[in-house]
Amino acid sequence: MLDTSQKRYRLRIVIPAYPAFNIYSRIAKRTTALGPVCVATAVNEMERWDVEVIDENNLGRYGPRSESGGADHKFLQQQRPTDVVGFYGGLTSTIPRLYQIARFYKDKGVVTVAGGQHFVQDNIAEALSSGIDYVVIGEGEETIKELLQAIEGKLNVSEIKGIAYLKNGEIILTPKREPLIDFDTLPLPDFSLVRCAKIKIHPVERIRGCGMDCEFCTVKGRPRCAGPERLLESIASLVETRGAKHFFIVDDLFGQQRDETIRFCNMLRDYQRSIGRKLVTTVQIRLDKAKDLELLSAMRQAGISAVAIGFESPIEEELEAMNKHVRSEDMLSLTKVFHKFGFWVHGMFIFGYPMGENVNFKMPAAERVKRFRNFIRKAKIDTVQILLPVPLPGTKLRHRLERQNRIYPNHDIGWEYYDGSFPLFEADEPMSAEDMQRSARKIMGHFYRFRYLFFVALNILAFPSLIFFLHNIRRGWRRWHRSWRNHLIRFGGWITIRKWTSEFKKDAFSRKLQKAKRHLITKAGYA
Repeated sequence: MLDTSQKRYRLRIVIPAYPAFNIYSRIAKRTTALGPVCVATAVNEMERWDVEVIDENNLGRYGPRSESGGADHKFLQQQRPTDVVGFYGGLTSTIPRLYQIARFYKDKGVVTVAGGQHFVQDNIAEALSSGIDYVVIGEGEETIKELLQAIEGKLNVSEIKGIAYLKNGEIILTPKREPLIDFDTLPLPDFSLVRCAKIKIHPVERIRGCGMDCEFCTVKGRPRCAGPERLLESIASLVETRGAKHFFIVDDLFGQQRDETIRFCNMLRDYQRSIGRKLVTTVQIRLDKAKDLELLSAMRQAGISAVAIGFESPIEEELEAMNKHVRSEDMLSLTKVFHKFGFWVHGMFIFGYPMGENVNFKMPAAERVKRFRNFIRKAKIDTVQILLPVPLPGTKLRHRLERQNRIYPNHDIGWEYYDGSFPLFEADEPMSAEDMQRSARKIMGHFYRFRYLFFVALNILAFPSLIFFLHNIRRGWRRWHRSWRNHLIRFGGWITIRKWTSEFKKDAFSRKLQKAKRHLITKAGYA
């Protein structure tokens, strides 16, 4: 319990640093996670509580940095002592860092709380033995307020739904808390609570949940929607108070509740006209939404310029294994529609997805690479992201691979490798784990090259050619800008891949992988 003689208390929410440089590192310096901001905003309305968010991946210019990476929490605790610290466990690869910081604060007598997608039932015991006092299960806006009241001594912790904690060495799981439905009762996310960070891209949301039930995804359940008015209010507030221009709508599937989505697009279009400012928005959307021309038209009029699409794979058998509701033969024509409407297309792929039981499908790594390259070239995707399958805690994919005894033991290959860059299970024959990793890097390395630096220079030299588009200057600008932007990003991607490769060579993953393989064979009884 807290010292009730204090006039005010402080909650610090920490977003742990990535374990190493990866493809997300560059963008992470320009944005932050929305969930911790929502939780912090809810607490900020409580009497006697101050709250701050520290994003270790975005410490801006003045954030206190530790020599070993992340924030200097010793300095933070000396400068602004906190009574309770919360941890964002939304990314499994950051969990080792999360536990490291939790132990530091627990040794200082600070109450520690953690929540996020990582903390499914299988990992609760791990958390409670790693410096965490309370685990919040599910959404945290309401739970955290009740938990802080209990820590103050105003509530009985056993009466709070949706938490786990230790009592006399035994894990106590309280009844499940129902998901939030009425989002209008929540305050708008307050990004000023994120200290030190330099946020250029603001994440916003309207819909939580996704009904597509992809095997590898942690986001499940019936979509729960706020009204378009709330999303517009979030954007308008950020424009008017922070001068925000770039937004990322984090809904897993933009376009759910179609009519309301179109209404939002029309509202956003009218808002931009009223303030005389053009905003830049990116959304995540399914490929088959290309069939809805009215939706795409409304999106373009609203200033939505880029779409992130989970293509996942151009191989039909892999799409079926993922439980994706799209056919590979339709993917090229649907992508063409997005380009026709002027969207920049960011393609997200998973290489080497494991087949289900009793599926007789074998394809060499070289043939898979060829299929991926050909599809990316024919689809004319602007930017790509190739990840390896990640058997995240709580997913159907992890449960299936565990039944098949294919996941490498956690004591050999820990959570820090769960970022999509490393093989985490025995690959389908005839591939090996090493084949999977090399192949994904080969596809990315072919797409992002040093030579695109010269194309950037050529684009600059070609700028005067816009004179030939005086009859349609907008069309000419779009063609030139798309080419210049893509070449610049592809050169930047080459820098990112080169840096990642350099970091990988310093890491002991290859040795750990061989050890994990031996342990997996022993466990299966084949040694």
